[in-house]
Order: sequence, then C-alpha cells, then structure tokens
Amino acid sequence: MFDSDRMSEELQALKVDVTRLLSTAGEEMFESSKARTEALAGQVRAALAELGETVEQEGEQLQDLVAERPISSLASAFALGVVVGFMLRRH
Repeated sequence: MFDSDRMSEELQALKVDVTRLLSTAGEEMFESSKARTEALAGQVRAALAELGETVEQEGEQLQDLVAERPISSLASAFALGVVVGFMLRRH
C-alpha cells in the first residue's frame, strides 16, 4: 500500500530538480544583474564625460570674461567674499 522507499526516492529526485532549478535561476539573475549594471555604468560614464566637457567650456567662458574685465571681476570677487564673511560670522 504505502511504499516509503519509493516515496523517499521521489522526494530525493524532487530535491535534485529543485536544487538544479534554483541554481539555474540564480545564475540567470546574476547574469541579468551584471548586464544591467554594466549598461548603467556606461550611461554614468557618458554623463560624466558630457559634464566634463560642459564644465570645461564654462571654465573657458569664465576665463575669457575675467580677462576682458579684470577690475570688475576683482571687485565682484571681493564683494562676494565680504557677503560670505558676514554670513559665516552670523552663524
């Protein structure tokens, strides 16, 4: 009627199947995560490169502006320093 040996063999086979499925699913999840991470890293690199170019262009424009108006730039920097000094003194 009740064959415990056969039941044990079926449970063992089921255990092997589940273990194989879980390891396969884990590997697939790892590969998928790795691919997504690499894609995201590529997007971050591209954004940083673009940001670097923009900062470089803005720096060149600022340098040109200061070269064109050195006295105004110096006065502006001094005024900004005074304002920041007052703000820091209050806190």
